[in-house]
Amino acid sequence: MWSKRALLTDLYQLTMVGGYVQTGKTHQWSNFDYFFRKVPDNGGYCILAGLSDLIEYIQSLHFSREDLSYLEGLSIFSHDVIDYLENFRFTGDLWSVPEGTVVFPHEPLIRVTAPLPEAQLIETTLLNVMNFQTLIATKGARVRFAAQGDPVIDFGLRRAHGPEGASMASRAAYIGGVDSTSNVLAGRLYDIPVSGTHAHSWIESFPSEIEAFRAYADVYPKACLLLVDTYDTLHSGVPNAIRVGRELKEKGLKLMGIRLDSGDLAYLSKEARRMLDEAGLKDAAIVASSDLDEWIIESLKRQGARIDIWGVGTRLVTSFSHPALGGVYKLTALNEGEEQMVPKIKRSDNPEKITNPGLKKVARMVDQEGRIRGDVLFLDEERMPERIPFKVHHPLVPHIQKTYPADFEMRELMVPVFQKGKLVYNCPPLHEIRDHTLGNLHKLDAAYKRFHNPHTYHVSLSPLLFKTKGHLLREAMKS
Repeated sequence: MWSKRALLTDLYQLTMVGGYVQTGKTHQWSNFDYFFRKVPDNGGYCILAGLSDLIEYIQSLHFSREDLSYLEGLSIFSHDVIDYLENFRFTGDLWSVPEGTVVFPHEPLIRVTAPLPEAQLIETTLLNVMNFQTLIATKGARVRFAAQGDPVIDFGLRRAHGPEGASMASRAAYIGGVDSTSNVLAGRLYDIPVSGTHAHSWIESFPSEIEAFRAYADVYPKACLLLVDTYDTLHSGVPNAIRVGRELKEKGLKLMGIRLDSGDLAYLSKEARRMLDEAGLKDAAIVASSDLDEWIIESLKRQGARIDIWGVGTRLVTSFSHPALGGVYKLTALNEGEEQMVPKIKRSDNPEKITNPGLKKVARMVDQEGRIRGDVLFLDEERMPERIPFKVHHPLVPHIQKTYPADFEMRELMVPVFQKGKLVYNCPPLHEIRDHTLGNLHKLDAAYKRFHNPHTYHVSLSPLLFKTKGHLLREAMKS
């Protein structure tokens, strides 16, 4: 997939690379951080996803002869720039928080330390991959939370943003906690369980609904789940499904369930459950679809809907309510002839857009019960304190401070992925990444997971980082 994507970038990345080449910056080392400033849907957290695809992209990144011919035809780049691109390979370091980790605003999730043009060139695709998959993984986690343990199926393929976007969305939704997908290609590519029933067209293709149901039961006697709202859910669909369910029962088989795809799902599911139970089909599950999202599922749960499995499509794979994650990629340090890189800061009249300078690491604070209680950013050269009370600073509001008690454990989040251009990280299987998500969410208090006014998770700065940031801001104001 990624071997022919070297040109999947913004033109200004290439013009900057060209400028770096022509101004002698090809060996000047830099550090960039990937992070986001705001959680989608006014939520309390995000789930990081996309690292596996980013690794594949970086490993395969090279410019073909056809790519170079195209760039030459733009009449923008010198021969020196084309020669540089012809031999391009990523030779830097990349650290990342593992996929499936619960993450929060203003903390570095990926740290790229590399020669300036190399770190610059990968920006656009890094943002494209990580922003989208993190967005959908987060939406998947929210949908799963609303479902309160009920299975959730990704039904979003037909409404997704193109073929590649659809498979990435299915992967990310699974990382977020969705149980299966209707997307067969995603099932094959990523070993995600696949699920599905049939459409209304199956019913309409037969002379009657009962004949359609019987034919489906004949073809799939061990996986018979019937869509019951083609004509009249309670007066036709459910009664006919019950007839077929009884016929299967006489053969020693069972009706797997029914699917509701329209109407008042709370009322219909309760009535359908009553009818199925009275007919002796208590094991038949009720699946619901129809433009569901976390808020609708939460509402249906409050109304006592008798739904066992949730099929969520458009609003999941497009993150319909919040269609983009505003992740950014900012320069935070640069080698200026010193032995160590010099911290850099972006100043802004908008406090949220002021960056945290330097090469940083992220420590997660964990209490004695294993719950995650806050994150702290340290400069990379700092030694993290152990088993002592520790005061930290708010990244945006200088007078706000917080002290963590001595019995909290610090766990560093970032792991090395590339070192000197060599891959040193083994990507876990997708089901392990999903398990990591679920484990992280289990350790996160419900106050951060609620959909309305979630509690704000603390991401703080160490005293040294806070001091460094303040110094650089004061210096920037003088210039």
